[in-house]
Amino acid sequence: MLYVSLIAAFVASILLTPLVKRLAFRIGAVDAPNYRKVHARIMPRLGGLAIFLAFIIGVTILYSFLVHTKHGSNEALLAIIIGACIIVVTGVIDDMREISAKAKMLGQLVAALIVVFVGGIEIEMVNLPFLGTLDFGLLSIPLTIIWIIGITNAINLIDGLDGLAAGVSTIALITLAVMAFIMSNMFVLALAAILAFASLGFLFYNFHPAKIFMGDTGALFLGFMISVLALLGFKNVTFVALIIPIIILGVPISDTFFAIVRRVRMKKKWSDPDKSHLHHRLLDMGFTHRQTVLLIYGIAMMFGLAAIIFSMAKVWGAILLVAVILTAIEIFVEVIGLAGKNYRPLLNFVRIFSK
Repeated sequence: MLYVSLIAAFVASILLTPLVKRLAFRIGAVDAPNYRKVHARIMPRLGGLAIFLAFIIGVTILYSFLVHTKHGSNEALLAIIIGACIIVVTGVIDDMREISAKAKMLGQLVAALIVVFVGGIEIEMVNLPFLGTLDFGLLSIPLTIIWIIGITNAINLIDGLDGLAAGVSTIALITLAVMAFIMSNMFVLALAAILAFASLGFLFYNFHPAKIFMGDTGALFLGFMISVLALLGFKNVTFVALIIPIIILGVPISDTFFAIVRRVRMKKKWSDPDKSHLHHRLLDMGFTHRQTVLLIYGIAMMFGLAAIIFSMAKVWGAILLVAVILTAIEIFVEVIGLAGKNYRPLLNFVRIFSK
């Protein structure tokens, strides 16, 4: 039954995207070139609607199976779908009229609250190595909301090149599906796999040279779904397992974190847009559009593989792996100038002690 849903989501995405493209031009959901954009002509940007509809089709076909699994429930699935609808409506309006950041944040907040209070999905506790259980208590709800909104916007921030956000999201979803399989969580496995196939179908039109952009409709929807599925798969577990979704989402989280660092160092608002994100820096280094996207795909795959290895490691092995990952990220960030051209604390430290 799952295979039928995957195929249906994939085919539906392929068939729906051209229709959504026509709709985008008709309602004015287009993206005009500017100094921050890399495209040179007006592009339709409602493609995320096709991903969403394809996902709904896949889930509808599988619904009778999902509600009978021990990992799923009507409340959780209903909350996720309602929240996703709110996110998609917010994205569609933004793709048409470019609403304010506060308005988009409001839509994300409402969606997150529905997931928490209707679906009962939240981070309640974590078992810390050597320290025991940490119960978040009243902080569990705000921490969950911050996680959902943070990841939702992280995916949106990397949506700057043809096929980039869709590809990175697909890799993250496939990794989540693999981890869910390892943990025998069929509910998360099914939803992550269906969404991955819907995103793959859209990539036929979105990979460079793109015929349509996913827009905020797609970036916000994918970010929202990934954040919620990560919560469903790894909540109330050990500290090691809590780190897994952070590793899986290493590319968007790192890009978002160092974007904030960069803007703070330059004394700008953390929300101010710029042209120094990961893909911008790689393009400035001489990589072509396609090479940059494929390179980031490769980095995302390495994070996914690291997450799987991490899940099988003992505590000390996991701590060592995290240290290696963080060091590698810092060196990479300093080399490409992701946090600013003069940001090189680790490289300068190494240079001093190597003399």
